[in-house]
Amino acid sequence: MSTVENVQSGPAASGSESEPGRSSPEATASTGLHLFLIRHGETEWAVTGQHTGRTDIPLTARGQAQAVELGQQMHGIEFARVFTSPLMRARQTCERVASHRAFACDPDLAEWDYGDYEGKTSADIRRQRPGWNVFRDGCPHGESPAQVSARADRLIARLRQDSGNIALFSHGQFGAVLAARWVGLAVAEARHLSLDVASTSILSCDPHHPEVPVIALWNRVSPERFKSSFATPMEP
Repeated sequence: MSTVENVQSGPAASGSESEPGRSSPEATASTGLHLFLIRHGETEWAVTGQHTGRTDIPLTARGQAQAVELGQQMHGIEFARVFTSPLMRARQTCERVASHRAFACDPDLAEWDYGDYEGKTSADIRRQRPGWNVFRDGCPHGESPAQVSARADRLIARLRQDSGNIALFSHGQFGAVLAARWVGLAVAEARHLSLDVASTSILSCDPHHPEVPVIALWNRVSPERFKSSFATPMEP
């Protein structure tokens, strides 16, 4: 059985979003650091496409099975540390994937706070606000792109003090921001980084250029799910 502790986050960075890129060698990642970014399994709102920020809903039965399958796929990978969003869907995934490890809840891994858009689909929002994109426009009474970017930067700064394999159980849109900021891109560029439920990605460094952070693996799902996503229906 896993045990859990809490991680206290520091204050968010003030001001607007950080400039893309890295300003000093101190900002580069550790050469021995591999961040396994794991999106939680399926929830009811993931199926319907509703924005699920701070609404604390559990995994579906299928989502629980996806998490168990993830654990089987990662069997044999040793994690130096395990962190999870405090939200139930991420914690349930963590408990099934890293069942033998103690883990810490880190509020900086929580999903984007969607404010007034919580529970709405993108189509719902765009009927009232044509052209809306969360990575550019943020959410009224929720988080702005600058706030989410600062949260990701704060998390990255802490993680860069570590080494080894670190597991991070998080969410789709915050995970995309984390990856964008890891490689020095503005948060708006995270719109190009889609994450499926129960997927695994790895943020690391180029082994030949250790000062260069890279996305070593992105959005890996099981072979069966991969095939079913792109299979062409057979003619009757």
